[in-house]
Amino acid sequence: MNAQQYSGALYQAHDDFKEESLKDRRFKHADVKRLIQDLRSKNSFEIKEEGKSVEDRSIYHLTYGSGKTVLLLWSQMHGDEPTATMALFDIFNFLSGKNDGFDDLRKAIKENLTLHFIPMLNPDGAERYQRRNAMNVDLNRDAQVLEFPESKILKRVRDETNADFGFNLHDQSNYYNVDKTANTAAISFLAPAYNYEKEINSTRSKAMQTIVVMNEVVQQILPGHVGRYNDDFEPRAFGDNIQKWGTSTILVEAGGIRGDDEKQFNRKIHFTMLLSGFLALADGSYENMEVSAYENIPKNDRKMVDLIIRNISVESPIGLKTMDIAINREEVQNDAATDFYYNSKIADLGDLSTFFGYQEFEASAYNYKKAKVFDQDLAKIGDLKNLDLNALLSQGISEFICPSMKESFEINSLPVNVHKSARDIDIELKPDANPSFFLEKDGILEYGIINGFMIQLNK
Repeated sequence: MNAQQYSGALYQAHDDFKEESLKDRRFKHADVKRLIQDLRSKNSFEIKEEGKSVEDRSIYHLTYGSGKTVLLLWSQMHGDEPTATMALFDIFNFLSGKNDGFDDLRKAIKENLTLHFIPMLNPDGAERYQRRNAMNVDLNRDAQVLEFPESKILKRVRDETNADFGFNLHDQSNYYNVDKTANTAAISFLAPAYNYEKEINSTRSKAMQTIVVMNEVVQQILPGHVGRYNDDFEPRAFGDNIQKWGTSTILVEAGGIRGDDEKQFNRKIHFTMLLSGFLALADGSYENMEVSAYENIPKNDRKMVDLIIRNISVESPIGLKTMDIAINREEVQNDAATDFYYNSKIADLGDLSTFFGYQEFEASAYNYKKAKVFDQDLAKIGDLKNLDLNALLSQGISEFICPSMKESFEINSLPVNVHKSARDIDIELKPDANPSFFLEKDGILEYGIINGFMIQLNK
């Protein structure tokens, strides 16, 4: 079977290989280290510690297979981009399996490819769940000067393996969409340019052909949700430089999918897409793909928001005016980066007909009503339990003041906002304000928009 024919079976079998201990996005280096230690006992991989991060965390290099075509895959160069790391450990489980109907695929991969993996290149960033490393440097802008140990490791492994193909695995913002559509860019591809002229040589064309195979696989799973990343040359970036150094480089960006906040469905897509890509490289079928098919993948755009309230009537000095309100939800994490709450912001307002929401509400029958502040300060946050919040929300009261409040991750589940003082309240209808308002119909408040989430009152 070819890559496209195998992809359906791989997709259906993913749960059999899913690494269950990685169940959400905020896993740490210790979780990866434990899993790698477990892999040592399976004898499927050669495992090597390539060096240490700035904060002395081990960076591992796993090797599988003995074929002449050499692949290098690295993930979590940015610490808060974990989708591919989860998928790689699912793939490790798959490659360690046997007698399940996939032995021919494993044999083709093992005999024709040599796979090199660096999962979690930036463990210090992962520990903080942040993009940058411990020195707050973007490692993907360190390919020229190679100032940091993580960057030096990637460059050294690339040079030592002299990889034919490189897979640069990232997550992109959930706010990317496929150009001129309401479809989220669940996967975005790029064969990075190696010069400002964006020339296409044999190295880059092979990357494009491989992407065509992978795109066809993703289209079978989630049609219309693949975009093509901007290919402007960035001389400091690893993908651009690795392409220039002679390794056909494929950038994969995991984007948003409605209802997939923890990227578990996207992880399944990655598992299917990458293994199918391996087979196309193992049997050489990628060479049958046309470079023009890569160019036909629609471009990314950035027109997604979390919530759009459409056509709501808002009182102004010159009467009622109709507008759209777009809201994005920003994750704010605790110091250990193990938990987070949302701090939402108005992204834009006015005519937003060219934007698309993960959630949309048609509000043409509703009027905007600004939220009110409760008229008594709370002695402690626990006093919220003594209030009839449903009744207060029905009156348009959603803002509370508690001078003794410390940062809390528990109150985020309640449909109210708590502030330390009146000075902290910014609920004006303007960009970057935290939106708290109500939707009124026929004199009755029916919905509240509290911290960027829409709630139906009295439910």
